[in-house]
Amino acid sequence: MSERSVPPDSSSNRPGSSGPAASRRPGSPGGGRAGARPGKWRRGWLVALLAVLVSLPLLLHRQIPNTFGNLGSLIDTFLPWAGVAIPVLAVMALIRRSATAGIAVALVLLLWLGMFGNAFLPGKGGGNYNVAVLTHNVDAANPDPAGTARAIIAAGADIVALEEITPKDLPIYKRELGGTYKHLAQRDTVALWSRYPIAETGSVDIGFAWTRALRAKVATPEGDIAVYVAHLASVRVGTSGFTSNQRNDTIRQLGQAIAKEELAGVVVMGDFNGTVGDRSLAPITAGLRSAQGAAGFGFGFTWPAEFPMARIDHILVRGVVPTKAWVLPATGSDHRPIMAQLRI
Repeated sequence: MSERSVPPDSSSNRPGSSGPAASRRPGSPGGGRAGARPGKWRRGWLVALLAVLVSLPLLLHRQIPNTFGNLGSLIDTFLPWAGVAIPVLAVMALIRRSATAGIAVALVLLLWLGMFGNAFLPGKGGGNYNVAVLTHNVDAANPDPAGTARAIIAAGADIVALEEITPKDLPIYKRELGGTYKHLAQRDTVALWSRYPIAETGSVDIGFAWTRALRAKVATPEGDIAVYVAHLASVRVGTSGFTSNQRNDTIRQLGQAIAKEELAGVVVMGDFNGTVGDRSLAPITAGLRSAQGAAGFGFGFTWPAEFPMARIDHILVRGVVPTKAWVLPATGSDHRPIMAQLRI
């Protein structure tokens, strides 16, 4: 009788078998599952990289030179807007369910809050005030100067600084404001209206053929203060970069005048065409406090009026205490007015 051939045992290839093929089954230990997602620490590296890129201007903006197109000042001016990227990156990190991306975004958020979070802290300023001041670039192309003047009166300030007043509009502002503010100091395109007597007035030379800055000594019931009104040179952002050399010259000259001021109480108001974070503004901001920074809430952006992106209009003080500061609604100007309450 011939021996029957026995077929090879195929049990190792049957479903449920424990043979070698089972160890290669998708989903089994040691087996590579097709389409498996990497772990939460291995995902989201692109989001983490984007977070690092956002952090670089926050960390290194002071090291960016102004030698090419005043790039450093341009970044200084709009640096707070880096925060817009943070919630976008946070959503991306959540979608990816990535711990790596989440930590990177959290670190950028902490960095941004360390630089700008003070603007949103409650309880700044406060206390009694005795003088309210307002400044507004009224815009040479303002279609409704009379309406702008009425909005200024409604704000209830004691001292009002206006910039960019044209010869055509000056009589309108005099007529509208004169009934509330009996005292006026005016030089070309800048002017100061006050409820209190103005004891001295004088032009401040900041390098223009016409006057764009003045100084006045205002006799408030609490004592004399020096009030400066200034409209610094404009800046342009174009193919050549952030063109601000003329503005920087006006900053230096105004800063020198303020540094020589002998009165203890000083209020500097106007359109500086730059933010307090712009390093080029240091000759003015040195030794002065921003009323918005000391007693305001938020960034206090003032320009452009339709969708403000930067605070280039300022109330800076020395020897007086800001108790509150805020931005007023838009008028017919391309800037928004700002106001502060001060304790002298």
